[in-house]
Amino acid sequence: MLKIGIIGMSPGNAHPYSWSAIINGVFDGDEIIRIGYPAVAEYLNANRDTVGIDTAKVTHVWAQEPAIASSIAKGAGIANTVEKLEDMIGEVDAIILARDDPEKHKEMAQPFIEAGIPIFIDKPLTYSTEDLDWFSAQSAAGKFIMSCSSMRYANECRIARQELKSFGKLELVTAVGKKDWKKYGIHLLEGIFGILGDPQPVSVRHIGEPDKEIVQLILEDGLVVMLHLFNDISGTFQISLFGQQGWKLIDIRNSYSMFRDNLIEFLRSVEEGKPRISFDKTVNLMRVLIAAQESQEQGGAVINL
Repeated sequence: MLKIGIIGMSPGNAHPYSWSAIINGVFDGDEIIRIGYPAVAEYLNANRDTVGIDTAKVTHVWAQEPAIASSIAKGAGIANTVEKLEDMIGEVDAIILARDDPEKHKEMAQPFIEAGIPIFIDKPLTYSTEDLDWFSAQSAAGKFIMSCSSMRYANECRIARQELKSFGKLELVTAVGKKDWKKYGIHLLEGIFGILGDPQPVSVRHIGEPDKEIVQLILEDGLVVMLHLFNDISGTFQISLFGQQGWKLIDIRNSYSMFRDNLIEFLRSVEEGKPRISFDKTVNLMRVLIAAQESQEQGGAVINL
């Protein structure tokens, strides 16, 4: 059985609780609610019959404060908390960096990458070209680095991929989500690129404003992709595909299922000795993510990729 170490946590990101619970098959709903994540407790309860992955166990947890680490351990049945990140080296077979503050990812991942320990890094991998180059060099040198949004594994997106040919030639893809481009743009990108088979992007332009971010992406075949992330709207993530022969609205709601399938893919990857998703696909999306920020900083300039 694989022993997994988990790193938490960044504000508003409950993945250290939910992902550990999904793997371990146990959770303390009252603790998860107490810490401020009732929706997580609800979907874990609703899926209690499938919680647990037999091939692995989250055995160690680190967080920036001992009280947070203890809470995660209680919430997801983790036996050991550690004082320092590096204390997990030699104790676990793989690491899940379950934080979505990309500016800290390199610093936190580096000890494990250099030690040759497989690592999954929560979305987005990075928001810096310099850090992306470092991760790319490490991957090229044979280090095991896997990173993506779980949206790639959403059942709703997989169904759309299965139906894709029935829409004819696509003319437009639109996507809508809540919150900000930096942390949540990757969800929309990962869902769309997973459906389309990871096409090559040609140019990016940010034409929105703070809290109302709109990004135009042109793909190599000329397909126009429009992404909208508005901080104050309600609703779920949605992707719409418009073709010459048909169209589809994809309403993505099943977070539990996509998280579980993502974790299974990571654990299978560890067993096989290499990531099951090409690191080139991750780099492709990080370049789009970073280019949109550059476009915004340049007043909406087109950034060619």
